[in-house]
Amino acid sequence: MSELEMKTPLRVLTLLCFLGCIFLAIWGWRAGILTSQDVMAAFVRGGGVWAPLLFLLLQTVQVVIPILPGGVSCLLGILLFGPYWGFFYNYLGSCIGSMIAFGIAKVYGRPVLAKLFPQKLITRYDRYTGPSKHFDRWFALAIFLPVAPDDFLCYLAGTTALSWKKFACILWLCKPFSIALYSLLLWFGWDKILQWFA
Repeated sequence: MSELEMKTPLRVLTLLCFLGCIFLAIWGWRAGILTSQDVMAAFVRGGGVWAPLLFLLLQTVQVVIPILPGGVSCLLGILLFGPYWGFFYNYLGSCIGSMIAFGIAKVYGRPVLAKLFPQKLITRYDRYTGPSKHFDRWFALAIFLPVAPDDFLCYLAGTTALSWKKFACILWLCKPFSIALYSLLLWFGWDKILQWFA
């Protein structure tokens, strides 16, 4: 199979995923699911045995179409499913969404950044994307430590020369640490808040 024959189905799949995420994001935003933690929790709980799948879908969508802050959905995952399963669902949904975001940027390039993110954010991180800047190392560190806007960085990575293979390796190997640290901080922080109010 030629490179062109391989790229065409990938582009179609990426476009379908992007359109699906846009549809779900608009529906979730109008229903209040992606703007309210309580509404999202009620929606996921209402799914019964399908609750983990619903949460994975929402976690994936909120990475591709960043409406809700990632910390809110991470906290929700922990509150609904506990620290272990919550971590797993947060990790899986976040990584799937990040792969889709990277694919969208690979196919459609920099115009996607301008549509989804403020120019100030793009300008701030653009300086790390030059050919001599070792973007892959910087990106790995940013994904490993929960200090940078991961959703944006995955889109930005898609506009660079970073390959699918290297991106996937960095993401799936480095993301668990930041999700685990983030989850623990949220879990214990939420616990302290409840104790304080009690």
